[in-house]
Amino acid sequence: MERIAFKMKLLDGFADEYKRRHEVIWPGISQLLKDTGVSDYSIFFDEPTHTLIGVLKVTDAEVLRRLSESELMQRWWKYMSDITESNTDGTPVLSPLTELFYLQ
Repeated sequence: MERIAFKMKLLDGFADEYKRRHEVIWPGISQLLKDTGVSDYSIFFDEPTHTLIGVLKVTDAEVLRRLSESELMQRWWKYMSDITESNTDGTPVLSPLTELFYLQ
């Protein structure tokens, strides 16, 4: 298992809506993430900068590519695109983060 992290931006004023949408996340999305090789997934929010930070474990380096090819994931990203910084195709603008320290 490899741990990865990324950051993305939440549009101003949408923290409650982002949280609400994830509290009622589509059942298929949770299953897709698990089936594709994602586990131990958390998203943190830095309110002053509107930055979302995702930290997750993946079974291999191809997990994110496989997720991006899923029609269900593409629909979820489109659903979230009105409250997050997104590309013109509805995918989120993600920036990978480099791990500098880890205590196991």
